[in-house]
Amino acid sequence: MLPQGDTLTRAMPKTHLTARLVQSLKPTDQRVEYFDGVVGGLALRVSPQGAKSWVLLYRVHRRLRRWTLGTFPTLSLADARDQARVGLRNVTLGRDPALAKRAARAAETVDDLVTLYITKYAQPRKRSWKEDRRLLTKHVLPAWRHRAVGEIRRRDVREVIDTVAAAGAPTTANRLRAVLHKMFAFAIDDELVEVNPVTHVPRPAPERRRDRVLTHDELRQLWQHLEAEPLAIAAVFRLRLLTAQRGGEVIELRWADLDLAGAWWTIPGASSKNGLAHRVPLTAPVLKILRGLQTSAPAQAEYVLAGARGKRQLSQATARLGIPDFRGHDLRRTAASCMASAGVPRLVIGKILNHAEPGVTAVYDRHSYDAEKRSALEEWARTLSGILKQQKPAVLQFRHR
Repeated sequence: MLPQGDTLTRAMPKTHLTARLVQSLKPTDQRVEYFDGVVGGLALRVSPQGAKSWVLLYRVHRRLRRWTLGTFPTLSLADARDQARVGLRNVTLGRDPALAKRAARAAETVDDLVTLYITKYAQPRKRSWKEDRRLLTKHVLPAWRHRAVGEIRRRDVREVIDTVAAAGAPTTANRLRAVLHKMFAFAIDDELVEVNPVTHVPRPAPERRRDRVLTHDELRQLWQHLEAEPLAIAAVFRLRLLTAQRGGEVIELRWADLDLAGAWWTIPGASSKNGLAHRVPLTAPVLKILRGLQTSAPAQAEYVLAGARGKRQLSQATARLGIPDFRGHDLRRTAASCMASAGVPRLVIGKILNHAEPGVTAVYDRHSYDAEKRSALEEWARTLSGILKQQKPAVLQFRHR
């Protein structure tokens, strides 16, 4: 008798699966297996994310085994039934089809795994997939490229990570460890390995939360030095400071996302770091910058900051500013810190920063806080203007509207 599921998987009663039914099945809050009434042991597994895969359950020496045949729709219902029948025939002859598949998979190389991880997992899900690819290509493939995935052990992982840390890049070593852990977790899900060799390998360096905030003198220095930068480069830094938005979202700003007449910038969910759409109020200084860019923008231009989309350009500009220990993300933190010091509620600051809110409250809280966000950003713009004029800035006073 087949098991009826566990805490992670719920098994449904046997049913006569049809191509139409398989196509129409929707995901639920847990993984569900729909058993076929035609071929014993064949089931369609539907994950909470909507992925559908065919599995075959059978017994070898009274031990229950589970063999993943393939994914739907790549493997159709008819093909899954044919493959399941072949597998059951092999079981009758004393052969274990899952072991044969596992032996074939063990021969795959780390080079193959990196390609699979980037194309099937990182690229569709992570905005930082290019950084994952860079870390793996630079630090992992030279040592492991031709090694079988199943051969990688914890000591191999520790050696690679320690080498990066010893070269004077402990933070990069931490990032590499995280990427490796995610890649081998993907390999487990894809049945390439049984265990994650990164588990219990410690991070080589403690993570330090950065708290750098620019002083008033540094803000004046920043603004003055930006006068010598190209228009688009200067706009990146100024917009990040005035709007308190993420650097990647500012650089990806498109004209189609702007409502200059209504003074709103809508960041689509596909462009935001947390996948949540976000409305950003545009203050008067921001509108002035955008209209200046609009005047010089080529016809049919898609991106507002097309002339500043190179990572090297921005890194070089950051160095030219001459501010010690300065990174672009410090601008967002500086704006948020100034608003917090002035008494802006943390909830409102979180709305401005587009931080994801945990819990049930976030689901039912449909209030956009547009008025509060606009009020806080307008007061911040006025305070920044006073700082830049070398006057004693007016105290930033948050007002609910």
